[in-house]
Amino acid sequence: MHFSAFLTTRSAGPGDDRAVTRALIDHAVDVERLGFDAVFLPDHHFTGYCPPAGDPMMFAAHLAARLPRLWFGFSVQTIPLHHPVRFAERLNLIDQLTDGKALIGIGSGTTPEEMIGLGVNYKDTADLSVSNLDIVQQLWAKQPSDEPVVFDNGHYKGAVVSRIVPAAYSERGPQLMSVAARPSSVERAAKLAQPAFILAFTPPVLDDGEPLTHLRRYFTAYREALEAAGHPQERVDFALEWTTHTYQHVHVAESDAQAEDEFQLLMEQYQGAIEREHEANLEAERLSGVQLRPPPNALNPGWQKTWCVWGSPETVAEHLAEVRDIGIGNVLGGFLGGPLTPERRQLGKRSLELFATEVMPKLSSR
Repeated sequence: MHFSAFLTTRSAGPGDDRAVTRALIDHAVDVERLGFDAVFLPDHHFTGYCPPAGDPMMFAAHLAARLPRLWFGFSVQTIPLHHPVRFAERLNLIDQLTDGKALIGIGSGTTPEEMIGLGVNYKDTADLSVSNLDIVQQLWAKQPSDEPVVFDNGHYKGAVVSRIVPAAYSERGPQLMSVAARPSSVERAAKLAQPAFILAFTPPVLDDGEPLTHLRRYFTAYREALEAAGHPQERVDFALEWTTHTYQHVHVAESDAQAEDEFQLLMEQYQGAIEREHEANLEAERLSGVQLRPPPNALNPGWQKTWCVWGSPETVAEHLAEVRDIGIGNVLGGFLGGPLTPERRQLGKRSLELFATEVMPKLSSR
Protein backbone atom coordinates (compact mmCIF):
# COMPACT_ATOMS: atom_id res chain seq x y z
CA MET A 1 0.00 0.00 0.00
CA HIS A 2 0.89 3.64 -0.48
CA PHE A 3 0.30 6.02 2.42
CA SER A 4 -0.45 9.68 1.81
CA ALA A 5 -1.20 12.65 4.06
CA PHE A 6 -3.91 15.19 3.31
CA LEU A 7 -2.49 18.68 3.91
CA THR A 8 -5.44 20.49 5.39
CA THR A 9 -6.32 22.36 8.55
CA ARG A 10 -8.57 25.34 9.23
CA SER A 11 -7.81 29.03 9.74
CA ALA A 12 -10.29 30.93 11.92
CA GLY A 13 -9.26 34.35 10.56
CA PRO A 14 -6.48 36.43 8.97
CA GLY A 15 -4.39 36.23 12.12
CA ASP A 16 -4.18 32.44 11.79
CA ASP A 17 -3.20 32.23 8.14
CA ARG A 18 0.55 32.35 8.53
CA ALA A 19 0.62 29.93 11.46
CA VAL A 20 -1.54 27.45 9.53
CA THR A 21 0.60 27.73 6.41
CA ARG A 22 3.83 27.19 8.34
CA ALA A 23 2.27 24.29 10.26
CA LEU A 24 1.37 22.55 7.00
CA ILE A 25 4.92 22.97 5.69
CA ASP A 26 6.27 21.44 8.90
CA HIS A 27 3.67 18.68 8.63
CA ALA A 28 4.80 17.85 5.09
CA VAL A 29 8.42 17.67 6.27
CA ASP A 30 7.38 15.24 9.03
CA VAL A 31 5.36 13.19 6.56
CA GLU A 32 8.39 12.79 4.28
CA ARG A 33 10.69 11.98 7.20
CA LEU A 34 8.34 9.28 8.47
CA GLY A 35 8.20 7.44 5.15
CA PHE A 36 4.85 8.44 3.65
CA ASP A 37 4.73 8.29 -0.14
CA ALA A 38 2.72 11.40 -1.00
CA VAL A 39 0.97 14.51 0.18
CA PHE A 40 -2.35 15.63 -1.28
CA LEU A 41 -3.53 19.24 -1.37
CA PRO A 42 -7.09 20.60 -1.61
CA ASP A 43 -8.30 23.43 -3.88
CA HIS A 44 -10.54 25.74 -1.83
CA HIS A 45 -11.13 29.45 -1.47
CA PHE A 46 -12.35 32.18 0.91
CA THR A 47 -13.62 30.34 3.99
CA GLY A 48 -10.31 29.56 5.72
CA TYR A 49 -10.39 25.91 4.70
CA CYS A 50 -6.61 25.56 4.52
CA PRO A 51 -5.08 28.91 3.40
CA PRO A 52 -2.56 27.33 0.94
CA ALA A 53 -5.56 25.74 -0.83
CA GLY A 54 -6.11 29.09 -2.57
CA ASP A 55 -3.24 28.07 -4.87
CA PRO A 56 -2.32 24.44 -4.22
CA MET A 57 -0.06 24.19 -7.26
CA MET A 58 2.11 27.04 -5.97
CA PHE A 59 2.22 25.36 -2.56
CA ALA A 60 3.11 22.01 -4.14
CA ALA A 61 5.93 23.64 -6.12
CA HIS A 62 7.37 25.05 -2.90
CA LEU A 63 7.18 21.69 -1.18
CA ALA A 64 8.56 19.79 -4.17
CA ALA A 65 11.77 21.81 -4.03
CA ARG A 66 12.26 20.76 -0.40
CA LEU A 67 10.87 17.22 -0.52
CA PRO A 68 11.77 15.74 -3.92
CA ARG A 69 11.09 12.12 -2.89
CA LEU A 70 7.36 12.69 -2.36
CA TRP A 71 4.54 12.42 -4.86
CA PHE A 72 2.17 15.39 -4.94
CA GLY A 73 -1.54 14.82 -5.31
CA PHE A 74 -4.46 17.23 -5.62
CA SER A 75 -7.78 16.33 -4.04
CA VAL A 76 -9.22 17.86 -6.05
CA GLN A 77 -8.60 20.65 -8.58
CA THR A 78 -11.92 22.41 -9.25
CA ILE A 79 -11.97 22.52 -13.06
CA PRO A 80 -14.60 25.28 -13.59
CA LEU A 81 -12.49 27.79 -11.65
CA HIS A 82 -9.49 27.52 -13.97
CA HIS A 83 -9.04 29.09 -17.39
CA PRO A 84 -8.23 26.07 -19.57
CA VAL A 85 -5.03 27.56 -20.99
CA ARG A 86 -3.66 28.41 -17.54
CA PHE A 87 -4.75 25.01 -16.26
CA ALA A 88 -2.93 23.20 -19.08
CA GLU A 89 0.21 25.27 -18.57
CA ARG A 90 0.34 24.93 -14.80
CA LEU A 91 -0.27 21.19 -14.78
CA ASN A 92 2.55 20.68 -17.28
CA LEU A 93 4.82 22.83 -15.10
CA ILE A 94 4.01 20.94 -11.89
CA ASP A 95 4.60 17.71 -13.81
CA GLN A 96 8.06 19.03 -14.70
CA LEU A 97 8.87 20.31 -11.20
CA THR A 98 7.96 16.96 -9.58
CA ASP A 99 9.69 14.82 -12.25
CA GLY A 100 6.31 13.33 -13.13
CA LYS A 101 5.30 12.60 -9.54
CA ALA A 102 2.03 14.51 -9.69
CA LEU A 103 -1.50 13.08 -9.37
CA ILE A 104 -4.15 15.61 -10.33
CA GLY A 105 -7.57 14.85 -8.97
CA ILE A 106 -10.27 16.71 -10.88
CA GLY A 107 -13.83 17.65 -9.96
CA SER A 108 -16.57 20.20 -10.53
CA GLY A 109 -16.58 21.78 -7.05
CA THR A 110 -18.85 21.78 -4.04
CA THR A 111 -19.68 25.27 -2.72
CA PRO A 112 -21.46 28.29 -4.24
CA GLU A 113 -19.20 30.77 -2.41
CA GLU A 114 -16.13 29.57 -4.27
CA MET A 115 -17.97 29.78 -7.59
CA ILE A 116 -19.42 33.26 -7.25
CA GLY A 117 -16.13 34.60 -5.90
CA LEU A 118 -14.46 33.60 -9.16
CA GLY A 119 -17.35 34.57 -11.41
CA VAL A 120 -18.75 31.12 -12.16
CA ASN A 121 -22.46 30.27 -12.00
CA TYR A 122 -22.81 27.28 -9.67
CA LYS A 123 -25.53 25.83 -11.90
CA ASP A 124 -23.10 25.69 -14.84
CA THR A 125 -20.30 23.79 -13.11
CA ALA A 126 -21.02 20.30 -14.44
CA ASP A 127 -21.12 21.38 -18.11
CA LEU A 128 -18.20 23.75 -17.62
CA SER A 129 -16.08 20.95 -16.15
CA VAL A 130 -16.63 18.76 -19.20
CA SER A 131 -15.94 21.49 -21.74
CA ASN A 132 -12.91 22.86 -19.87
CA LEU A 133 -11.33 19.42 -19.68
CA ASP A 134 -11.98 18.82 -23.37
CA ILE A 135 -10.22 22.10 -24.20
CA VAL A 136 -7.27 21.20 -21.98
CA GLN A 137 -6.88 17.87 -23.78
CA GLN A 138 -6.89 19.66 -27.15
CA LEU A 139 -4.26 22.10 -25.91
CA TRP A 140 -1.99 19.35 -24.62
CA ALA A 141 -2.21 17.53 -27.96
CA LYS A 142 -1.45 20.61 -30.07
CA GLN A 143 1.87 20.82 -31.94
CA PRO A 144 3.33 24.14 -33.19
CA SER A 145 2.53 23.26 -36.80
CA ASP A 146 -1.12 22.43 -36.07
CA GLU A 147 -3.96 24.83 -36.74
CA PRO A 148 -4.76 27.15 -33.80
CA VAL A 149 -6.96 25.76 -31.05
CA VAL A 150 -9.87 28.20 -30.89
CA PHE A 151 -12.39 27.82 -28.09
CA ASP A 152 -15.36 29.54 -26.50
CA ASN A 153 -17.44 27.57 -23.98
CA GLY A 154 -19.55 30.51 -22.87
CA HIS A 155 -17.31 31.37 -19.94
CA TYR A 156 -13.74 30.97 -21.17
CA LYS A 157 -12.50 31.76 -24.66
CA GLY A 158 -9.20 32.06 -26.47
CA ALA A 159 -7.05 30.94 -29.40
CA VAL A 160 -3.68 29.22 -28.96
CA VAL A 161 -1.52 29.54 -32.07
CA SER A 162 1.72 27.83 -31.02
CA ARG A 163 1.65 25.28 -28.17
CA ILE A 164 1.45 24.85 -24.42
CA VAL A 165 4.79 25.62 -22.78
CA PRO A 166 6.39 23.83 -21.02
CA ALA A 167 5.72 20.41 -22.42
CA ALA A 168 4.87 17.82 -19.80
CA TYR A 169 7.60 15.74 -18.19
CA SER A 170 5.53 12.54 -18.37
CA GLU A 171 5.26 10.79 -21.72
CA ARG A 172 1.45 10.67 -21.54
CA GLY A 173 1.12 14.07 -19.91
CA PRO A 174 0.11 14.99 -16.35
CA GLN A 175 -1.61 12.11 -14.56
CA LEU A 176 -5.26 12.95 -13.94
CA MET A 177 -7.45 11.22 -11.35
CA SER A 178 -11.24 11.28 -11.03
CA VAL A 179 -13.91 9.96 -8.69
CA ALA A 180 -15.15 6.57 -9.90
CA ALA A 181 -18.76 6.57 -8.70
CA ARG A 182 -21.38 6.99 -11.44
CA PRO A 183 -21.18 4.49 -14.35
CA SER A 184 -20.04 7.32 -16.65
CA SER A 185 -17.18 8.33 -14.36
CA VAL A 186 -16.11 4.71 -13.88
CA GLU A 187 -16.07 4.21 -17.65
CA ARG A 188 -14.06 7.42 -18.22
CA ALA A 189 -11.45 6.58 -15.58
CA ALA A 190 -11.12 3.03 -16.91
CA LYS A 191 -10.90 4.12 -20.55
CA LEU A 192 -8.09 6.58 -19.74
CA ALA A 193 -6.35 4.24 -17.24
CA GLN A 194 -6.63 6.89 -14.56
CA PRO A 195 -6.14 6.12 -10.88
CA ALA A 196 -9.46 6.82 -9.16
CA PHE A 197 -10.82 8.08 -5.88
CA ILE A 198 -13.13 5.38 -4.50
CA LEU A 199 -16.10 6.44 -2.36
CA ALA A 200 -17.23 4.79 0.88
CA PHE A 201 -20.78 6.12 0.58
CA THR A 202 -23.50 6.38 -2.05
CA PRO A 203 -24.93 9.89 -2.61
CA PRO A 204 -27.17 11.45 -1.51
CA VAL A 205 -26.64 9.52 1.77
CA LEU A 206 -23.17 10.46 3.01
CA ASP A 207 -23.00 8.74 6.37
CA ASP A 208 -24.80 5.42 6.68
CA GLY A 209 -21.85 4.01 8.62
CA GLU A 210 -21.24 1.04 6.29
CA PRO A 211 -18.18 2.30 4.40
CA LEU A 212 -16.62 -1.00 3.36
CA THR A 213 -19.80 -2.12 1.60
CA HIS A 214 -19.76 0.93 -0.66
CA LEU A 215 -15.98 0.91 -1.04
CA ARG A 216 -15.96 -2.71 -2.18
CA ARG A 217 -18.78 -2.17 -4.70
CA TYR A 218 -17.26 0.94 -6.30
CA PHE A 219 -13.75 -0.49 -6.40
CA THR A 220 -14.90 -3.74 -7.97
CA ALA A 221 -16.76 -1.88 -10.72
CA TYR A 222 -13.73 0.30 -11.41
CA ARG A 223 -11.22 -2.57 -11.41
CA GLU A 224 -13.33 -4.73 -13.71
CA ALA A 225 -13.80 -1.84 -16.17
CA LEU A 226 -10.09 -0.99 -16.04
CA GLU A 227 -8.99 -4.57 -16.66
CA ALA A 228 -11.46 -4.90 -19.55
CA ALA A 229 -10.28 -1.70 -21.28
CA GLY A 230 -7.34 -3.33 -23.07
CA HIS A 231 -4.50 -1.30 -21.57
CA PRO A 232 -0.96 -2.64 -21.21
CA GLN A 233 -0.54 -4.36 -17.86
CA GLU A 234 1.88 -1.73 -16.56
CA ARG A 235 -0.76 0.98 -17.01
CA VAL A 236 -3.38 -1.12 -15.22
CA ASP A 237 -0.92 -1.79 -12.39
CA PHE A 238 -0.08 1.90 -12.01
CA ALA A 239 -3.74 2.91 -11.93
CA LEU A 240 -4.53 0.35 -9.24
CA GLU A 241 -1.38 1.24 -7.30
CA TRP A 242 -2.59 4.85 -6.85
CA THR A 243 -6.32 4.21 -6.60
CA THR A 244 -7.21 6.10 -3.45
CA HIS A 245 -9.54 5.94 -0.50
CA THR A 246 -9.66 9.05 1.67
CA TYR A 247 -10.19 9.52 5.40
CA GLN A 248 -10.90 13.09 6.43
CA HIS A 249 -9.57 12.31 9.90
CA VAL A 250 -7.09 9.71 11.10
CA HIS A 251 -6.34 9.56 14.81
CA VAL A 252 -4.12 7.02 16.56
CA ALA A 253 -3.44 6.83 20.31
CA GLU A 254 -1.91 4.26 22.63
CA SER A 255 -5.28 2.64 23.43
CA ASP A 256 -8.77 2.58 21.96
CA ALA A 257 -10.16 4.39 25.01
CA GLN A 258 -7.62 7.18 24.79
CA ALA A 259 -8.16 7.51 21.04
CA GLU A 260 -11.94 7.74 21.54
CA ASP A 261 -11.69 10.56 24.08
CA GLU A 262 -9.20 12.56 22.02
CA PHE A 263 -10.99 11.97 18.73
CA GLN A 264 -14.35 13.18 20.05
CA LEU A 265 -12.70 16.38 21.35
CA LEU A 266 -11.20 16.99 17.92
CA MET A 267 -14.55 16.34 16.25
CA GLU A 268 -16.24 18.94 18.45
CA GLN A 269 -13.67 21.50 17.33
CA TYR A 270 -14.03 20.42 13.71
CA GLN A 271 -17.82 20.73 13.85
CA GLY A 272 -17.52 24.32 15.04
CA ALA A 273 -15.29 25.15 12.06
CA ILE A 274 -17.58 23.68 9.42
CA GLU A 275 -20.63 25.41 10.91
CA ARG A 276 -18.79 28.75 10.73
CA GLU A 277 -17.93 28.10 7.08
CA HIS A 278 -21.54 27.12 6.36
CA GLU A 279 -22.73 30.58 7.37
CA ALA A 280 -20.75 32.08 4.50
CA ASN A 281 -22.08 29.51 2.08
CA LEU A 282 -25.67 30.29 3.05
CA GLU A 283 -25.19 33.85 1.81
CA ALA A 284 -23.55 32.55 -1.36
CA GLU A 285 -26.48 30.18 -1.89
CA ARG A 286 -28.86 33.13 -1.74
CA LEU A 287 -26.81 35.06 -4.30
CA SER A 288 -26.47 31.99 -6.55
CA GLY A 289 -30.11 30.92 -6.39
CA VAL A 290 -29.26 27.40 -5.25
CA GLN A 291 -29.85 25.46 -2.06
CA LEU A 292 -27.51 22.78 -0.80
CA ARG A 293 -27.81 20.21 1.97
CA PRO A 294 -27.00 21.25 5.56
CA PRO A 295 -23.40 20.88 6.76
CA PRO A 296 -22.35 17.40 7.86
CA ASN A 297 -22.70 16.45 11.50
CA ALA A 298 -19.20 15.32 12.45
CA LEU A 299 -20.51 14.16 15.84
CA ASN A 300 -22.83 11.61 14.21
CA PRO A 301 -21.50 8.05 14.64
CA GLY A 302 -22.42 7.15 11.06
CA TRP A 303 -20.49 10.11 9.66
CA GLN A 304 -17.48 9.31 11.80
CA LYS A 305 -17.44 5.67 10.73
CA THR A 306 -17.74 6.66 7.06
CA TRP A 307 -15.20 9.48 6.96
CA CYS A 308 -12.73 8.69 9.76
CA VAL A 309 -10.56 5.98 11.27
CA TRP A 310 -9.38 6.11 14.87
CA GLY A 311 -8.19 3.85 17.66
CA SER A 312 -5.08 2.10 18.89
CA PRO A 313 -2.43 1.13 16.33
CA GLU A 314 -3.83 -2.41 16.34
CA THR A 315 -7.42 -1.25 15.73
CA VAL A 316 -6.46 1.14 12.92
CA ALA A 317 -4.20 -1.45 11.27
CA GLU A 318 -6.95 -4.06 11.42
CA HIS A 319 -9.43 -1.73 9.70
CA LEU A 320 -6.93 -0.68 7.02
CA ALA A 321 -6.05 -4.32 6.36
CA GLU A 322 -9.66 -4.78 5.22
CA VAL A 323 -9.27 -1.78 2.92
CA ARG A 324 -6.02 -3.21 1.54
CA ASP A 325 -7.66 -6.58 0.94
CA ILE A 326 -10.40 -4.94 -1.13
CA GLY A 327 -7.60 -3.78 -3.45
CA ILE A 328 -7.15 -0.10 -2.60
CA GLY A 329 -3.60 0.96 -3.43
CA ASN A 330 -3.34 4.30 -1.64
CA VAL A 331 -4.73 5.36 1.74
CA LEU A 332 -5.03 9.14 2.06
CA GLY A 333 -5.56 10.47 5.57
CA GLY A 334 -5.88 13.84 7.28
CA PHE A 335 -3.98 14.25 10.56
CA LEU A 336 -4.59 17.98 11.16
CA GLY A 337 -8.23 18.42 10.10
CA GLY A 338 -10.21 21.09 11.92
CA PRO A 339 -8.99 24.34 13.49
CA LEU A 340 -5.33 24.49 14.44
CA THR A 341 -5.86 24.52 18.20
CA PRO A 342 -3.09 23.55 20.65
CA GLU A 343 -4.80 20.16 21.06
CA ARG A 344 -4.93 19.70 17.30
CA ARG A 345 -1.22 20.40 16.93
CA GLN A 346 -0.15 18.14 19.79
CA LEU A 347 -2.48 15.24 19.08
CA GLY A 348 -1.98 15.39 15.32
CA LYS A 349 1.80 15.20 15.58
CA ARG A 350 1.67 12.28 17.99
CA SER A 351 -0.94 10.48 15.90
CA LEU A 352 1.17 10.89 12.77
CA GLU A 353 4.21 9.38 14.52
CA LEU A 354 2.21 6.41 15.84
CA PHE A 355 0.62 5.80 12.45
CA ALA A 356 3.99 5.81 10.69
CA THR A 357 5.87 3.69 13.22
CA GLU A 358 3.17 1.24 14.36
CA VAL A 359 0.50 1.07 11.64
CA MET A 360 2.27 1.48 8.31
CA PRO A 361 4.81 -1.34 8.88
CA LYS A 362 1.96 -3.80 9.44
CA LEU A 363 0.47 -3.00 6.02
CA SER A 364 3.25 -1.96 3.69
CA SER A 365 4.59 -4.55 1.29
CA ARG A 366 7.84 -2.66 0.84
